[in-house]
This record gives sequence, C-alpha cells and structure tokens, in this order.
Amino acid sequence: MVRGLRELLSSEGQDPVSADFHRALTREILKTELIRIKALIITASAIAGMLWTVYLIAPEQIERLWHGNLKPAYLFIVLGPFLLFELLAHALVKRQLELDRDVSVARRYASAFIETSMPTIALALHIDNMGSVTALGFVAPLVYFVFIILSTLRLDFWLSTFTGFVAAAELLAMAMLYHPDAPPEFEYHFARSMIVFTGGVLAGAVGVQLRRQFEKSIAAASARDRVTNLFGQHVSPQVVERLLTEGTSTASDTRRVAVMFVDFRSFTAAARSRTPQEVVDRLDGIFAVLVEIVDRHGGIVNKFLGDGFLAIFGAPFESPDALARGVDAAREMLVAVSRNNEGNSWALNIGIGLHFGEVVAGNIGSPRRKEYTVIGDTVNFAARLEALNKEFNSQFLISSAVRESLGEACADAVSLGEVAVKGYEQPMAVWRLG
Repeated sequence: MVRGLRELLSSEGQDPVSADFHRALTREILKTELIRIKALIITASAIAGMLWTVYLIAPEQIERLWHGNLKPAYLFIVLGPFLLFELLAHALVKRQLELDRDVSVARRYASAFIETSMPTIALALHIDNMGSVTALGFVAPLVYFVFIILSTLRLDFWLSTFTGFVAAAELLAMAMLYHPDAPPEFEYHFARSMIVFTGGVLAGAVGVQLRRQFEKSIAAASARDRVTNLFGQHVSPQVVERLLTEGTSTASDTRRVAVMFVDFRSFTAAARSRTPQEVVDRLDGIFAVLVEIVDRHGGIVNKFLGDGFLAIFGAPFESPDALARGVDAAREMLVAVSRNNEGNSWALNIGIGLHFGEVVAGNIGSPRRKEYTVIGDTVNFAARLEALNKEFNSQFLISSAVRESLGEACADAVSLGEVAVKGYEQPMAVWRLG
C-alpha cells in the first residue's frame, strides 16, 4: 500500500516533492511574511500613537521618565525610518508573490538584521536621556521580543535564531560599551542576553513546526490533485480519501471488473434546437444525479464521453461484489432518469451497457501525461452493448457473463438471443434488464 501511494505521488522516478510543491510552499511562506510585516507596521504605529497620546495628555510623566530631554523628533528618528523600511519590504514581498518568485536569502537576513537593530537605536536614545541603568531596565530591551516572536512567521529556524542572536549581541554590546552613568556587570548582562538568544532559538523551533504543517497541508492538497488527474475527470471524495490513506498500485495489471457505458439516445439531434448553454446545463444536471449514484455504489466515473460516460466497478480497488454493485447502480439510474424527466421540457432517454470480465487496468499514457484507465475486450464489448440499445429500443443491456455471474440476482433478465455485434465474428448472447 505504501508503495502504491508513493506511485501516486510520483511518476517516472521523480521526487514526490515536485516543483509545484516548492512553488506552493514558497507562496505560503511569502504570505506569512506579509502577515509578519503588517503586524510590525501595526505594532509600531500603535506604539507611536500611544506615546503621542501620553505626551499630549500627561507630558509631565514623559518628562519625568526622560529627565526633561524627550524631543518629539526622537519618534521620527526611530519609528519613521522603521515604518518606511517595512512598507518597502511589504511592497517587495507582494511584488515577488505576484511574480511567483521567492525573496533571496541575503535579503531575508539583511531585513532581519535591520529590523532587529531598530530597538538598539531606541535603546541608545534611552541611555542618553535616562542613563544606562534605567534604560536597560525600561521597555527598549523588551521590544526585541516583538521581533523574535514575529520571526516565527518566517518559518525558518535559522532566520529566527539569527534574529535572537542579533538582539542578544546588540543588547550585550550596548550594556557593556555604552554606560555613561554606571559600570556594567558582565555576568548580569550576559545572562539577560542569553535569555534573548534562547527566545530566538525557541521561536525558530516553533517556526519549523509551522513549516512542517504547511508542508503536510500542501503535500496533501497536491496528492489529491494528482489522484484526481490520475483517475479521470471525476473521482468521488470517498475514493480520493481511500487512495490517500490506503494507497493502491497504479502499475498496469489484469483484473476482473464490471465496465459500464452510459449514453443518452438521440441527444445530439435534440441538442441542435437548443443553445449551447441549455445543452451544458441539461448535461450537468443529469450527470450530477448519475455520478452520485455511481459514487454511492462504489464505482468511479473514469471518463466523460460527450453525452455519456464510462464507469468502472472493481478498480482501482478490488471488490468481491463489484458486479452486483454495477447492476444495482444501473437499475437506480433508470429510476433516477425517469424521475428527472418528470416536469422537464427536455426528456432524456438513457442507454446502459454492462459487461464483466478481465481488463488491463493501470496508469496508462505518455511520459508527460498519464491517467488511470481500463483497456481490453471487456471494455470494447461493453461499449458495443450500450450501442445495441438503439437497435432494441431498450435502456439496459447486459452480457451473458453478467447474467451467469449474478444468477438469481438477474432473474428478471430477458434474453434477446444471439445477436450480431459489430467487430465480432460470432453472434453474442445479449440480455435486457430493467
């Protein structure tokens, strides 16, 4: 099963982590980067607004903290360039997202260094006006943690660790080298810096876990897309889920399946007097009903063929009662079409052909495009059976293989005798059901 699932996720020996996967992951990372930048812009704007509010309402408190040295220009010196930088970074990331490109590693690290250095400038201003002891115990060193926490949205362990390292190194450097009012204690400030650095490492670990969750989600979505493409234009959600959880081999092999062809009699002639949109709407409506029936009986619609489709019972998953499921589905289709025709100005006349036998089932096609399908005489004869409905003015024809395999379950089958079938030298036994 594991091998089968791996075959679903990769073809022709390619790594399952495809270019599409990397592209989707890159886009998600860029989206989280935009969220991180927006959070920084909002946070910086909120801090600026709060400081201005306090300065206007209670200036004496600000003057006391800053020893009468606060100048409004200080806000613009720190927050102005920072907001401008983040707005430019936001524009760059958004542009790269539109172009479906990633931001270079050098730019990521440069951005992390510049951003994390902003609190250091604020700390320098605080030290100038408050003194090193008060400033290092005030809010500026705590701002480093805002950048460290938001670095988790970069989904990169080393970027978060680098952010923590820059914050710790600059905090320690400011404490040890810039102390106008009191000599520093290395052990005290080193311990504080190590806590900051540890915060960066932990943020990186959280970012890695988030990235893994993104990768799993994207891989699951990619697998579902590939399963849908592989098994034709329609695969029921139940089949997709089972393929993803259990896996199944897609290598070509021989197996016994029930093959059903469904077609609508005289549909082309009726469609000539209607608009293309009316034709599409009518087909969509009736297909929605019939496909749901196939799904419920454990089959898959392998191909849509204009005004009909090919359904398979017993592949890609083997089923001991595949044939019985196929017959039950066909009987229910006849009833469903009859009900659907009631009150509808465009009544449809369905034709179904069902045969049971061996086919070659598997992943077939070119190296660039493959799909899961069934090939063999069983498929050909099922198609011929369906076409015979027009000749016998019937709706549901089965082969002798179906009649003999089900026995009493098809006791109501009516023999049409040995019938000449196009493409076959000998007449073939045909039965009518329904």
